[in-house]
Amino acid sequence: MKFFRYIPVIAAAFCALAAHAIDEASDGPIWTKFEYEVNAGTNIGGASPLPLPAEIRHIDHYSPNLNLQLGATVTKWLGVRKEWGVAVGVRLETKGMETKARVKNYGMEIYQDGKKLSGRWTGRVQTKYHSQQLVVPVTAVWRLNKRFKVNAGPYLSFAFENDFDGFVYDGYLREGDPTGDKVVFEGDSQASYDFGDELRHFQWGLQAGVSWSAYKHLLVNANLVWGCNDIFKSSFKTVSFDLYPIYLNVGFGYVF
Repeated sequence: MKFFRYIPVIAAAFCALAAHAIDEASDGPIWTKFEYEVNAGTNIGGASPLPLPAEIRHIDHYSPNLNLQLGATVTKWLGVRKEWGVAVGVRLETKGMETKARVKNYGMEIYQDGKKLSGRWTGRVQTKYHSQQLVVPVTAVWRLNKRFKVNAGPYLSFAFENDFDGFVYDGYLREGDPTGDKVVFEGDSQASYDFGDELRHFQWGLQAGVSWSAYKHLLVNANLVWGCNDIFKSSFKTVSFDLYPIYLNVGFGYVF
């Protein structure tokens, strides 16, 4: 799997952090050498193709849903000035969205009267994406001044619950390919689909953001999280384009 290539980078960051802590252990208890933060927020965004493919003709509706996040971060500041640091975090979060779109020749597998049909769909499609994940970011931190700091680095995530389902309506399916037999859905007729089992459990990406100290212990955080691999498994070919999770997380943190 591709994400394994980033494990040595993360391991090296942990080792460097531990070595620095050991060097300074004689100056006092090791836990006093770190800055601790608990944080909470919400994710706004979705899983999107880049760029928007020709199959998607128009987005009729989009809802980010309520995607909550709860986590903690440990930061080790380096040097006498403590301008630079290394942070390791862990958070539980939800990512999701709901969309309605008008598509043409969109890869699809649907269920009608207990029968599975696959091919190219032209018409309207409604989708709900929902994922609950454990995320571990490892970031470099730069303190601009007493109130502002920025961070950037990679993250790994494990999804322990995945859903990607919906239904199609007001259109037709060409079985097999765009020239196959035509199955028409008109009026209130619709058919469901469920691609949840085809979603990846492991994902990786990049995070960058800023924190502002509103008070002595209270932070306001904003982080852009950009997934670097498709949310679907590489073996899944029904959806012919990649979908990348792109979210803006905004929230608050408390520093000890």
